[in-house]
Amino acid sequence: MLSTTITDTIPQPVDTESLKAKLHRAERINRLKSFGLILPLIIFLIVVFLVPLVVMLKKSVDNPEVAAYLPATVTAMADWDGKDLPPENVYQALAADIETANNNDELGNLGKRLNSEISGYRSLLNNTADSLPLDPAPESYKQAFIDLDERWGDATYWQAMYRNSSPYTPNYLLSSLDLKKDQAGAIVKVSEDQAIYQSVFVRTFWMSLVITAVCLVLAYPLAYLLATLPARSANLLMICVLLPFWTSVLVRVAAWIVLLQNNGLVNTFLEHLGLIDSPLQLVFNRFGVYVAMVHIMLPFMILPLYSVMKNIPQSYQRAAISLGCPPMISFWLVYLPQTYAGIGAGCLLVFILSIGYYITPALLGSPTDQMVSYFVAFYTNTTINWGMATALGGLLLLATLILYVIYSWLVGANRLRLG
Repeated sequence: MLSTTITDTIPQPVDTESLKAKLHRAERINRLKSFGLILPLIIFLIVVFLVPLVVMLKKSVDNPEVAAYLPATVTAMADWDGKDLPPENVYQALAADIETANNNDELGNLGKRLNSEISGYRSLLNNTADSLPLDPAPESYKQAFIDLDERWGDATYWQAMYRNSSPYTPNYLLSSLDLKKDQAGAIVKVSEDQAIYQSVFVRTFWMSLVITAVCLVLAYPLAYLLATLPARSANLLMICVLLPFWTSVLVRVAAWIVLLQNNGLVNTFLEHLGLIDSPLQLVFNRFGVYVAMVHIMLPFMILPLYSVMKNIPQSYQRAAISLGCPPMISFWLVYLPQTYAGIGAGCLLVFILSIGYYITPALLGSPTDQMVSYFVAFYTNTTINWGMATALGGLLLLATLILYVIYSWLVGANRLRLG
């Protein structure tokens, strides 16, 4: 009886491996449950955001017209050196391809693409299609084509077709950077009278930088005031900050046009004060764009700053002052470094939103104040050139991603330093 009691009181060995397996299984089940909860969101983002983005970006390198509408010609041109006129079989293949494309109503798209390479290519294709089929079949298709139009005896037109024989091309991306490929295939700058996009990108980034800097200067003291005021006053002031979100951007831009025009309230008020003799040009120029953009972007700078400042104890600064540090120096050395995260987030948000803005510069700016988004809209809505539109948009997206990576790196380095 005593031995049985002693045996019962001795602790039995624990199966450690079994407990670990159960723990791993429970963790795996929890992870699967968590993944199942966010799976609908992942699918939504992939279908609604990622897939359309990839499809649109693909258009910046798409070049399907020549390869799709002149398949026999592209195959026959594979062995051509691209210097002199192509051989006889290329002309014969082109005759068959042009006739087929014309019968299928595809010649217009082909002509539009090649016409962007050499002006007049569309009329060349249309005139040639009107003369086909060649009946009776000529002994030399090469000579017959040259007799139809002497441009078929110019190697430049064949070289343009040869350069576009691939279904993918870097031409749109090169054009959006004021670059092109010469006859030898080397990347060179376009002529000065055709170079516009580099200056547009510089203007876009400069204007966005100015808007971001002005927003920071205006938003920092306001966010500090919001963080230090009593709750009732701070809530009232926060309503004023959020109020613009309840008004359409188009309405706000129209209001600035009314305020800043030659006979607007601002010029009239300045004239009544005797500060000016004639109305100032405050709208339809860069000043008007800056004023309206700062007004629109200011809440996006205030909110990140406020969220950071609200969590900074005021006792830190008071302690520095009590230890003999002057108020301004204590603010600079104690308070300001703790707001770097809010400054970085606000500046990144405002800058990214500014480089992609379209409505405000289009309505309030002059032709020399338009940003990249204006040209994206132009190629999308006016010329229907999806290649150039997506190339310019893709470069803006690339700039945004680079800025985000730099910001993440700076935030990580700052956390490591503080830690």
